[in-house]
Amino acid sequence: MQVDKIMKKEITNFGKRLRETRLKKKLSQGDIAEKLGVHRSYISGLERGKRNPSLLTINKMAKAIGVEPKELL
Repeated sequence: MQVDKIMKKEITNFGKRLRETRLKKKLSQGDIAEKLGVHRSYISGLERGKRNPSLLTINKMAKAIGVEPKELL
């Protein structure tokens, strides 16, 4: 049970950092989705902590935004 809470918190924190970084770069969810070849709702799900991104997705996301992956983690 404790691990689930920790994982959820980390996924939620990732989503918050993703949103903050995207907004600082003045990019919309649609801009990022287009660069990644995914639907805008996928980006929304990541930002809301509803999706658990893989390391590959985090790397692609960082590249699309123009930051290092560590900035999202």
